[in-house]
This record gives sequence, structure tokens and C-alpha cells, in this order.
Amino acid sequence: MTRALVVTSIAPPTEALERLARAASAAGLDFILVGDEASPAGFELPGCDFFGLERQRTLGLGTADACPTRHYARKNVGYLIAMERGATTIVETDDDTEAYSAFWQQREQTEAAAVVESPGWVNVYSYFSDARIWPRGLPLDAARIAPPPRHSLGVARTSCPIQQGLVDGDPDVDAVYRLVLDLPFQFERGASVALAPGVWCPFNSQNTSWWPDAYALMYLPAYCSFRMTDIWRSFVAQRIAWENGWNVLFREATVRQWRNPHDLMRDFRDEVPGYVSNREMGAALQELELEPGRSRIAANMRRSYELLVARGWVAPQELALLDAWLADIASIRPAAKAAVG
Repeated sequence: MTRALVVTSIAPPTEALERLARAASAAGLDFILVGDEASPAGFELPGCDFFGLERQRTLGLGTADACPTRHYARKNVGYLIAMERGATTIVETDDDTEAYSAFWQQREQTEAAAVVESPGWVNVYSYFSDARIWPRGLPLDAARIAPPPRHSLGVARTSCPIQQGLVDGDPDVDAVYRLVLDLPFQFERGASVALAPGVWCPFNSQNTSWWPDAYALMYLPAYCSFRMTDIWRSFVAQRIAWENGWNVLFREATVRQWRNPHDLMRDFRDEVPGYVSNREMGAALQELELEPGRSRIAANMRRSYELLVARGWVAPQELALLDAWLADIASIRPAAKAAVG
């Protein structure tokens, strides 16, 4: 059984990357690090397989050629490398996180969790803290709405090929939170929570585990606001997961982030498309006619991104990059091909 860790970075071998590499080696994970134009030449880090731009372009992947540089979506190349190597689980995080021991533990796609079944937007962070905190991408008018209490939720073993871990320290909150409320932050420990079809909550790329059924849904769009790329990915992924009867699972924090420097007002500007469109986007995707079955995932992704383009949320160039991604998946290993037909 092969598990892969995928991270993107333009930094030299930092202490955080060195910790990830040592721990990944000890846990038996294949650590794939994806670079970009600003990556240092001659990057070397024991326990880490680094792919700079030149090496990425020798892989024969259409995504590596089509994806813009200087963009977080270069991480898509790392996902494809992990698929090609036969990864049975792909775990992702960022280059400014410190992983707890629980992060490296083997997980299963089918897990017991408290299941939220009430449709609509839910602030999952509320199940892990009584403080006022909400995930980046949650419509702001949903941030103060209390979710169904944990004691009212039924517990079931459900198929969750997408699993989000929370982040302590500098968690994935939006710029509004960062500008007016306090950090660092520590989440409470607690049992996992799964969202049934029809229940929305954004998830990010800071601490996420994926199984082959959902590999195609890892696709990060490149032609939208940088601060929305993993959030809008999560909306498309959740909507298509519903068609397959999959739940999206959220678990207690298993990493701590020491956030790289950010201009918070720039983050705010980059998040404005989400503040004004996230709820509308969810409603539009929910109304979209999709088809059940893993063999229909590629068609469902194409239909979803065509909608996002038609509504002006994503630029038209996205469709060519998505097509390259889907073609790459279809051309590699059987497990990945099965997820898109």
C-alpha cells in the first residue's frame, strides 16, 4: 500500500519542509514536492522528491504544459505524479505546516462519524470550538448560524473519499476573520463529522486526504482568484460527491500552521469574488443536472466548470486546462482511470 504526500513550494529547504520530509520517510509516504518559477535552483532535500518546472515538463503530462506558472494550481502536477506511482491515498498540506503524529496515521475511506443531514450551509468549525470562527469560503451570512448540535447527530459508517483535517495555530479562515479577530487558535479535539449530500461546507488544501474514487476531483482551477482556487474546487467536488452518495468528512486538527507572510488587505481583495458569489455558486451547482456513477465524473466536472465559466466566475481558459487534466488521468493508471470512466 502506497501513500503519497503532495506539497507545493517555492522556498528553499526550510525547517518546516525538513520536518515534513523526515516524518514522511518514517511513515513510509512518498513525498512529492512541486516547484515553480521562483523555486531555488538545485533544490535538494533528503526524503523529498522535488519536481521543478523543467522536470515537470519532461513528464509527458498535458497539465504540466497547460497550467500557468507562478500559480498554486501547479500542485495538480503533483497529484498526477502520485496517481501515476500508484498511490492508494493522497494526502496534501502546505509548506508552512507542522504535522502532528496523527497526521501520519493510516486512515480508511469508510469511517464512523457524526453525520450532518440538514441541507444547506453549515459551519463545521462550530463542532470543534465554541468560539466564533468559520472556514474560508463559508458565506459570511452563514458564519453565525449554529449548526445542528452534535448530540442530535446520528453516527454511521459512511464512504468519505474526501477527508478534511482542521488546522491549529493559523487555521484556514478568511481575511475578514484575520483582520478583526485573534490568532493563534486552538481547536478542541472531538469525533469526526461527515456532511451528507445536500450539506455544504468549504474545504481547503491545507490538510486533506483523498482516495482513488475521488482523485479526479482534486483538480485545482487556475483561472480564478488565487484565494478561491481550492475553495471553488471544494464546491465542485462536493456537488459531484453527492451524485455518488459520498459524504465529506471533517476531522479534528492534525497539523499546526505557522503561516507564511501575507498582505491581509490583498487577501481580502482576492477573496471578494467569494464573499459575493459563494452562496450563489453553491445554489447554481446544486441546480445543475449531473449523473451518478464514477464513470460520469469527468462529464460532471466538465459540466460544472462550463457553468462556472458561463456565470463569469472562472475564465474561459479554464476549460482547456481541465481537459488536459482529465486526459492525463485517463492516460495513466487503472485506478485513476476508473474514477473518470
